[in-house]
Amino acid sequence: MIKNMTDGNPLKLIIHFSIPLLLGNLFQQTYNMIDAIIVGRYLGTDSLAAVGASSSVQFLILGFCIGMCCGFAIPIAQRFGANDFNGMREYIFLNGILVTVFAVVITIFCAIFTPQILHLLKTPEDIFQEAYNYLIILFIGIPFTLLYNTLAGILRSVGDSRTPFIFLVISASLNIILDIVFIMIVKWGCAGAAIATIVSQAISAILCILLIKYKFPILHLQAENKKWNSVKIKNLLNMGIPMGLQFSITAIGSMVLQASNNNLGSIYVSAFTAGTKIKQLTMCPFDALSTAVSTFASQNYGAGKIDRIKKGLNQGVAVGITYGIFIGLALIFFGRYLSMIFISGKEIAVLKAAQKYAFCMGFFYWLLGILNVLRMSTQGLGYSDRAVFSGIMEMIARCIVSFFFVPLFGYSAICFADQTAWLFAVCYITPTCIWCIRRIEKTLKK
Repeated sequence: MIKNMTDGNPLKLIIHFSIPLLLGNLFQQTYNMIDAIIVGRYLGTDSLAAVGASSSVQFLILGFCIGMCCGFAIPIAQRFGANDFNGMREYIFLNGILVTVFAVVITIFCAIFTPQILHLLKTPEDIFQEAYNYLIILFIGIPFTLLYNTLAGILRSVGDSRTPFIFLVISASLNIILDIVFIMIVKWGCAGAAIATIVSQAISAILCILLIKYKFPILHLQAENKKWNSVKIKNLLNMGIPMGLQFSITAIGSMVLQASNNNLGSIYVSAFTAGTKIKQLTMCPFDALSTAVSTFASQNYGAGKIDRIKKGLNQGVAVGITYGIFIGLALIFFGRYLSMIFISGKEIAVLKAAQKYAFCMGFFYWLLGILNVLRMSTQGLGYSDRAVFSGIMEMIARCIVSFFFVPLFGYSAICFADQTAWLFAVCYITPTCIWCIRRIEKTLKK
């Protein structure tokens, strides 16, 4: 369903738009979460470590793909907000060309260098082969990841966040079935978990194609839309590449951190994997809220309504901080029980380490309510190049912790690395977002 966000109550529109996104994000996380649950409890902690040993590089590569697709969708949302539907369709066509090129290049590069990537991460030898089997399959499935996120981004740009969620429900349910079949029946191990994930995501992409074909005539390309436009290509790249790099640069810091953690042994690899899964799950509301605020800001920027942008941004940050405080308390008091989703109660050492990771995160979770909303809004307003530096701040912080504090304090330093990164990034993105809004306000008043 197409929805214009340039009129009506900002908070109501943002919340209404973010609910399907949240549910979709939760189901998106079930891809990896179900893998971890079944792998950890059926195949054992060594296999769980194999799945988790490359989680940071997955975030690096897949994060770039997802971020790039989100960036490519920004001009589409702006043209939709301005009621320039012909210009919107031209951007959609050029979007498809760029995504195809990136899909081919990224897939080939990652598939060739998978062993080197795992060695770079200092993956323990006892889990190396399983980690390779899992990662190479995920890399081969990158075109499906790009296709789904491109189509979902286009649908969200025109205000439809509900139907991509429905498709994720279907594919997540399929993922559960395939996990059971490939891991527990066919005995494919970690590779089976990766295959289940890729097949499920491909189904989501196919469903998006069918939806656009039969239900969204406004998105159908006409002959006049299928033409090369260097200015629009440059605009898409200026939006998409910095946004993709933002995800990737953040992931580089995570890779350095994970390499440091991998050196501590399989117990801490498993604990870090479980803690990361909990973090990814509990961050879903932040991601949904920030995407909703970003779309709101993009459409209203296209419509020239700066006051609505300010109001929506302030309300989004307030909601984000409130959720951050709530979930932070849950991590502090219930981190052990959340860790037991992935770890058997018999694995006492691993469980204790995972609980510590969640406990330490809980005190600083409210920072993400500021960071995610302001960063995504800065990107949605067309300043992706400015927002990317918040990722650099996160990378620097994680590298400092990894190189200087992990050797001194071991796993305790790992448990405070993310919080340090969030604080660095918030100190940058807050004044940056304010500057961007003031600059847009001056431009619109001319």
